[in-house]
Amino acid sequence: MSYTQLAQLEFMNALNCISSESDLNEFKDLVAHFFAQKAQKAIDALWDEGAINEDTINQWGNEHMRTPYRYATNRT
Repeated sequence: MSYTQLAQLEFMNALNCISSESDLNEFKDLVAHFFAQKAQKAIDALWDEGAINEDTINQWGNEHMRTPYRYATNRT
């Protein structure tokens, strides 16, 4: 069994314990916190390696990465 399958089983087991909206919100917060920590560790590693610096972060803050929308030609 792969780690992905094991993770899915663990999630399903955890979801079986959720019996209220507050439990669901707490679970979502825990999952969000887990992934936020993973992202922070990855960013810290990039910083330590010199792959990113303050200038890089400032550039990211000024980027406009919106999806360009294309309207249908026969839109009313």
